[in-house]
Amino acid sequence: MGKVSYERRGAAAVLTITRPERRNAVDDETAGLLLERFHEFEADDDARVLVLTGEGPEAFCAGADLKAFAEKAAQFSGDDPQGEIAVWLDERPDGPLGFSRLQASKPTIAAISGWCLAGGLELALWCDVRIATDDAKLGFTERRFGVPLIDGGTQRLPRIVGMGRALEMILTGRLVEADEALRWGMVNEVVEPGRHLDRALEMAEGLAAFPQPTMLSDRRAALEGIGMTFEEGLAHEAELGRDSVATGVLGAGRFASGEGRGAAGAGV
Repeated sequence: MGKVSYERRGAAAVLTITRPERRNAVDDETAGLLLERFHEFEADDDARVLVLTGEGPEAFCAGADLKAFAEKAAQFSGDDPQGEIAVWLDERPDGPLGFSRLQASKPTIAAISGWCLAGGLELALWCDVRIATDDAKLGFTERRFGVPLIDGGTQRLPRIVGMGRALEMILTGRLVEADEALRWGMVNEVVEPGRHLDRALEMAEGLAAFPQPTMLSDRRAALEGIGMTFEEGLAHEAELGRDSVATGVLGAGRFASGEGRGAAGAGV
């Protein structure tokens, strides 16, 4: 199977880190494979949702494989090892853990079980939605070793939970249990152990059943608008909405004929 598996499950593509012996930590090879599979998902028009998960119940992902990266860093023995490491990182412009600096064009769901730590938490935050088991534990535990957050965590977490809570996690490195993460909005739903992937796939099928042009347009407006002024965001929303308004007109016709009354079909 290797260090990463990729399979189609209905309308979803399931991308799994398969290194349970290392708590699904990501080494250099795994990062490259994750990037390859991300591009495979993007190129597959029939794959409407990406579900990211880790093999086994113990861990979603424990972040970068620090042992493997320490061995890699030991190879830098010149006059400027810090500079050599910086050059090595610069060769990974899409993110040290694979694709963390890219934005998917379609919805993404993290199916989290057990440990979700360091860069693993950054990968989970990269996703649009997070489903976690009730025994999940999330945190930037790399704080203990002085490893920086360079897979998007400092930017995504404040946008999800607010600056105060984000800074607490970033500065202290403390673990957050699933129930607290749910209260904060860091995870969207908590399920019993073993059901995280099934629930993510259920949600993926629900998303795939919606009219795609409008859903993708609205998703794009929300993600891109976060960095704009309010006025710019409204203009961007209007511009994107014009391209999918025909879908909405047809949908309004179905509603007028009696489909979807009482919010039937809403929520997944």
